[in-house]
Amino acid sequence: MTFLEHLEELRWTLVRSAAAIIIGMVAAFVAKDVVFDGIVLAPKSADFITYKLLCKLGRMAGADDLLCVSDIPFVLQNISMSGQFFTHLMVSFVAGFIIAFPYVLWEFWRFIAPGLHPRERRSLRGVVGFATILFLLGVSFGYFLLAPMSIQFFGSYQVSGSVQNAVALDSYISMVTSVTLWTGVAFELPIVVLFLTRAGLLTPAFMRNYRKHAFVLVLVIAAIITPPDVVSQLVVAVPLMLLYEASIILSARTLKRMERIAARELPPAHRA
Repeated sequence: MTFLEHLEELRWTLVRSAAAIIIGMVAAFVAKDVVFDGIVLAPKSADFITYKLLCKLGRMAGADDLLCVSDIPFVLQNISMSGQFFTHLMVSFVAGFIIAFPYVLWEFWRFIAPGLHPRERRSLRGVVGFATILFLLGVSFGYFLLAPMSIQFFGSYQVSGSVQNAVALDSYISMVTSVTLWTGVAFELPIVVLFLTRAGLLTPAFMRNYRKHAFVLVLVIAAIITPPDVVSQLVVAVPLMLLYEASIILSARTLKRMERIAARELPPAHRA
């Protein structure tokens, strides 16, 4: 294919990906009651599954009702004439992106795969499914754990009993969607490491040498996206560090596989 033919193929890849996101967005827009009452606004209720499980866990650990959430004392309010409509659009777009994510990955893989060596394509078989699973795990982690913890902390925090919490709708929605979506993106770290290793831009030795720096960076990220308490930050930091360690193992295995392939392709006279 010529350069212009590659650009044309990329254009259609982007068009099909955008179309998939728009279709998912329209479906989410139509299913407003399910998306908002059943999903987005659900962590605001004390009956949310995460709060129930934490309550049971606390009782099993002998902490009585210490981890139970009986009420989240804040109300949502819309202070802009078009606020609810544009919030509806924004949430629908995020939902559409999450729904279409596996297809978008497959489209980009289909664009990249023809330029790879057959051995490379075989070694990367299943990468779309693996990336999709990681993304959905991250989204679930953000939605079922990080978002409820943030909502419960900030929604019930008061500097004085005379000051009531009335939270703007767009502020609440922004926190839930950003925490959920960016956690899903953060869980794609092993996939990024895999491609950087294959491109020769990253090695497991480099990642091991800068493990301490990565740990500090993870703590900073955890402090940004969670409530300002140690427990919440550790809940985020531990999975991210486990992903980092798993990425080191993945990078090492990928590098060894590349070295074996390169050794097999050498002429017999040059082999050790």
